[in-house]
Amino acid sequence: MSVPAFTPSSAFRHEPNATPVEANERAKRLIDPGFGRVFTDHMAMIRYSETEGWHDARITARAPLTIDPASSVLHYAQEIFEGMKAYRLANGGTALFRPEANARRFQDSARRLAMPELPTELFLESVERLVKTDATWIPESDGGALYLRPFMFASEVFLGVKPSAEYLYMVLASSVGAYFKGGAPTVSIWVSQQYTRAAQGGTGAAKCGGNYAASLLAQSEAIRNGCDQVVFLDAAERRWVEELGGMNIFFVFDDGSMATPALTGTILPGITRDSILTLARANGITVREEGYTIEQWRADAASGRLVEAFACGTAAVVTPIGTVASPEGRFTIGDGAPGALTMRMRDALVSIQRGTAPDENNWLHHLAD
Repeated sequence: MSVPAFTPSSAFRHEPNATPVEANERAKRLIDPGFGRVFTDHMAMIRYSETEGWHDARITARAPLTIDPASSVLHYAQEIFEGMKAYRLANGGTALFRPEANARRFQDSARRLAMPELPTELFLESVERLVKTDATWIPESDGGALYLRPFMFASEVFLGVKPSAEYLYMVLASSVGAYFKGGAPTVSIWVSQQYTRAAQGGTGAAKCGGNYAASLLAQSEAIRNGCDQVVFLDAAERRWVEELGGMNIFFVFDDGSMATPALTGTILPGITRDSILTLARANGITVREEGYTIEQWRADAASGRLVEAFACGTAAVVTPIGTVASPEGRFTIGDGAPGALTMRMRDALVSIQRGTAPDENNWLHHLAD
């Protein structure tokens, strides 16, 4: 079915929040915002229907939603989301990091969940307008950023099992600091052996809420065992390392090479992951995308062949892994401290995001004043 065309710039409405947070109160909240708890004054919203296409686009006051209890998303979980950040640059400007990649992945997720694909220009317009509207919410503290959460869900009021005919797309903005509380130098990982995250033919490569819901029990198990995060093994053999509950993973070896699990349809294609691959190869580092078993991980850590490991994602950026635990016992990677190559990759990435290093790949999407 053909739907009406949408012209982003001419169709967005701006509805200012009539009661924004006072400047002094906002300043207090930005001192130590943590992650995902401090929200800005506005949000973006666009509706979709099979008859009207994308319509009713606006930047409006952030407020609770009123939805019918028979809305499709509440029963069949047609929902996808993205995670990205807006940064205050060293020169005082503001930029998004690789938002076009987020737009493409959002389209890929929509396709897998039988949802309409949001045009790239409309995705970009929505996040740009929201960041410009709430730019004063970007923390000035070291590591601070404005985390953006574009998401879309099925809003048709209908209890039949079918793709929804109506959807609501929204973007929230949240002032954030460090992802891991206390800024721990390394994190500890629990190897989940009872639970898996995804299987071939499933939704592992899509960024949908169901994947994260399925990870929560395993994450709780990790915390009970004194670990910060959980890492999942493949569903077929329960041997091959795939990814953490919300991050991709890299391994660093004593010959200076790196490896990360290959994208086989069960792993989320992380934008931070792709950025690290690009930066490493540009700096002459050999990087392999290949399978790596938990048995090999344990053996390589014991022999000293594996010297570093780190997790990566939009929220946590690059986070060193110090120890790994499972019912078989616990082992330490290297000396348990952040590794040199890990921190080198982190610094290289953050320097580009903050505008203090050359952006040779044109990853920064600068926002005009």
